[in-house]
Amino acid sequence: MDISSTGLRVLRQIAESGSFTAAATRLGYTQSAVSRQAASLERSAGTDLFERRPDGVRLTPAGLTLLRHARTILDCLTAAERDLTGTVPRTELVRLGLFLSAGAALLPPSLARLAATDPQITVTTTEGTTPTLIRALRSGSIDLAVLTSRPPHRPLDGESPRLHVETVADTELVVAAPSAGEFAGRTTVHVDELVDAPWIATPASNSEPLLGVWPGLPGRPHIVHCARDWLTKLQLVAGGFGVTTVPFRLSPVLPPGVSLLHVEGAPPEIRRVLVARLPGRPAPAITAVTRAITSTA
Repeated sequence: MDISSTGLRVLRQIAESGSFTAAATRLGYTQSAVSRQAASLERSAGTDLFERRPDGVRLTPAGLTLLRHARTILDCLTAAERDLTGTVPRTELVRLGLFLSAGAALLPPSLARLAATDPQITVTTTEGTTPTLIRALRSGSIDLAVLTSRPPHRPLDGESPRLHVETVADTELVVAAPSAGEFAGRTTVHVDELVDAPWIATPASNSEPLLGVWPGLPGRPHIVHCARDWLTKLQLVAGGFGVTTVPFRLSPVLPPGVSLLHVEGAPPEIRRVLVARLPGRPAPAITAVTRAITSTA
């Protein structure tokens, strides 16, 4: 096969972003250039590598096979560039992805513990939804991911081989509401009282879930504000502009003016926090970061 490193980078980015358009944006290419690279890869491989779907692009089994080799090849090229330029890494780098609410509660204590036990390790972080981070793991653009799942806790995706997953903690989903106003002074709320509540949500798109609305809410939610940033959402709650859902483990970092309400009249919503990586024997630095995360939960 005659495959360029550019083609392999395009393959990896398509796998991570889930579309040709998003891959082009992240790589700084035109969409037509990405499409040409994808077509060239398929011609060289002699088989279909991409499954074009209404909700985006997924790699075929052949594409996933090539992706596994692409990760190794691109890592080797990076090492070769480092050797040729005489650049010696002073630290071990671990690229960590976290779901959108994990950073505030988990990241600071984990990094503090890691600094004390393994100061030679440098962690870089990126946020995303669980589906986005799973694609990033599969594509090799992150090494480790803190994810979330809900019962019955099925495999995180349908790809093979399965990701290696460790449980960090289980946490209850609750409603964040203004401390003043309709729910002032309360610690519980019946699910029927939330039907007409103004919700602050993270918008859904393609395979990305709608976050911030109670999952068992009867009827259609009344969404008044959409925001991805948790600080924005919680400040809107503190200002009295709506309610949103949060994991109970966020309680230590809530801003003033926000109260947490346990929901009655509906089954409890439990979210499991997980740390995931590709299967196989991990590098010692990845093991150390995993240990720091699980020990501070």
